[in-house]
Amino acid sequence: MLGWSITFLVVALLAALFGFGGIAGTAAGIAKILFFLFLVLFVVSLVARAVRST
Repeated sequence: MLGWSITFLVVALLAALFGFGGIAGTAAGIAKILFFLFLVLFVVSLVARAVRST
């Protein structure tokens, strides 16, 4: 999921570089959502691992 987030970030940067503001904004928004979803799932997996090990 982090890979997808980085991919959308690169797409957003390239779109912004070439002047496609709408596409850049959308891709950046998707990248932000995927990154925060990755963080939430990462924290949930850390908590699950800590609970399971005790």
